[in-house]
Amino acid sequence: MSRRTLFIQIGLFLLTIVTTTVAGAEWIFGSSFLEPHRPMGWPQFWQGLAFSLPFLGILTVHEFGHYFTALRNRVRVTLPYYLPLWMGPLTSIGTMGAFIRIQGRIRSNKQYFDIGIAGPLAGFAVALGVLWYGFTHLPPPEYIFTIHPDFERFGADYSRHLSREGSVALGDNLLFWFFKTYVATQPAWVPNAFDMVHYPWLLAGYLSLFFTALNLIPVGQLDGGHILYGLIGREAHRVVSPALFVGFVFYAGLGLLRFNGFSIESWEEVAWLLGYTYFLYASFSRISEHRLAVLGLALGVLVGQLALSYFFPQLQGYQGFLPFLFILGRFLGIYHPPAPIEQPLSMGRKALGWLALLVFVLCFSPKPFLIG
Repeated sequence: MSRRTLFIQIGLFLLTIVTTTVAGAEWIFGSSFLEPHRPMGWPQFWQGLAFSLPFLGILTVHEFGHYFTALRNRVRVTLPYYLPLWMGPLTSIGTMGAFIRIQGRIRSNKQYFDIGIAGPLAGFAVALGVLWYGFTHLPPPEYIFTIHPDFERFGADYSRHLSREGSVALGDNLLFWFFKTYVATQPAWVPNAFDMVHYPWLLAGYLSLFFTALNLIPVGQLDGGHILYGLIGREAHRVVSPALFVGFVFYAGLGLLRFNGFSIESWEEVAWLLGYTYFLYASFSRISEHRLAVLGLALGVLVGQLALSYFFPQLQGYQGFLPFLFILGRFLGIYHPPAPIEQPLSMGRKALGWLALLVFVLCFSPKPFLIG
């Protein structure tokens, strides 16, 4: 590795510390460093470290889990490249994550499996520690009044008197629910979903569970895809992976379009219908080389979503997943490259593989973020 590359990697890491600290401070205090009416300065910036350090710590352990396992398997790999991203007045978490570049050739399904599973399991272990600390060191409820002094006039039940329009609330998953219910040492101090973003350790832990779940989706070349490939083999993976992907898209798009009130005379609604149909077609375009088959699949999903929305209008998916699924289906692909050497996994590896898929279930939130 050249000195120039190392300097770039270190520079990106340091810049990501800054951007995630800035973003963390903005989440904690519910404001922006560019907001003139609620100015923020160095004291708020330093408090943002309570978010950036645990969050980047989990991300770093995840990436180095991949890195050291690749080296152990004698696969050439780079150190992590961190991706800083602060969006100024727009909401962000300060980073788009990190990645390592595999420079050597992966020769066996065992190597794919080992490298793929090491990152999410390592990061998950640290995320558990972050969540444990966050839920066992909750500040008293009055903490929220230091961030929103105007809430204090409503007293302890302030949340009932507030409009949450435009506010971000954290969703839920099985593991987060478990920590709230059974680990929090002061259950009465657990904040409501809208105020959790002001608690940096809880926010860092929740975001880590969210990204762990995304990584463990058992599709394509995501970490979960490598794991599933090792568990069930190439032929089964070529059936299961696209089926899971189509099911995920079906869920995410539920409720986006509805029969109720639809008018063929409305150009706007027709444009939405055609645009969404093309979105489905593009997302499924790498499932098959036969264009008619892809179009039929897209139309089938569209009709199924419209039918369910008609008969069960209360059903609602989560459209926030759709951009990620589009990138996954259109650009990254949902099939796994064949391994030159295919060998059965040991019982230990199989146990770890199914454990990782259980972690996916525990971390996955059907609606991870809610807008009031």
